[in-house]
Amino acid sequence: MQRRAMEEIGLSFLDVICCGFGAIILLLMIVKTVEPIVLEDPTIDLDGIVNMKRDSHFDIQGQTKVLQRQIEEERDQLELEFRQLARVRQELSEILGEFDTTKQRADENLVNENKLAAAKQSLSEEMERLLGLGFERADDTIGGITVDSEYIIFVIDTSGSMRNFAWPLVIRKVQETLDIYPQVKGIQVMNDMGDYMFDQYAGDWIRDSVAVRQNIVRRMRNWNVFSNSSPVEGIEQAISQFYAPDKKISIYVFGDDFQGGSIERTVDTIDRFNVADESGARRVRIHAIGFPVVLGAARSGANFAALMRELTFRNNGTFVGLPNFE
Repeated sequence: MQRRAMEEIGLSFLDVICCGFGAIILLLMIVKTVEPIVLEDPTIDLDGIVNMKRDSHFDIQGQTKVLQRQIEEERDQLELEFRQLARVRQELSEILGEFDTTKQRADENLVNENKLAAAKQSLSEEMERLLGLGFERADDTIGGITVDSEYIIFVIDTSGSMRNFAWPLVIRKVQETLDIYPQVKGIQVMNDMGDYMFDQYAGDWIRDSVAVRQNIVRRMRNWNVFSNSSPVEGIEQAISQFYAPDKKISIYVFGDDFQGGSIERTVDTIDRFNVADESGARRVRIHAIGFPVVLGAARSGANFAALMRELTFRNNGTFVGLPNFE
């Protein structure tokens, strides 16, 4: 009996509590009349966004067209400049071609003028009368001797045999040699020992003139200095004193014999003075004229001929052996 009474009391208490909560909720629903406040409007204006995007797209398209037009204009300008550059290059090429042609013609004219000048040097009055002033020689040689030099040096054997037997012929050959050079820039005369004919011009060029040539021939008649019948000293003196890379020089050796010892050693000695460049050209030309004083009568005459043949061959010159005194 007692346990049953306690269960009924528990259920009644719960019913009361539930009814109380229900009443409170009902009162709240009756009393509340205000609408709920919206803290943030979740609605988005999609039409505006679409319109803005469309406008931006149109702006970008417009800017793209402007940039494309600018690119095309720049491309056209670049092509125009390339065409102008090509035209300038063509004009420059034509100008350079005309310049090369003109320069080649000028060089050819200069060569022809030099040939003509060399040829005129070889014209005697008789040749001028017979051949005319327009005659041109095939090369720049006279009697086999090249006459392209602007400076000439005589190295003359003044030994007794030359003085006593060949001196008039020597003077004549000096005069004839001068005659084939109508005008040079400098002259010098020394004997085979290297002694100068004119001491006051030792080591210096004598300026060419008619008076100087006449004075050389006049002085030759009484010029008498010691000689050892070897042209080595005179040639060495001429090369060492007067060689210059900007001058064309020819040495003329006049002699009749050679008593200087070994021909080979003499040629090698002169080679050391008159050195050859890469092309084989020597500092100066060496020509020689042999006078028939002791030729055939002494070995020294044959030695002179042998020496001069080898010496002139190595030094771009010519050796002329005179057969008689006429």
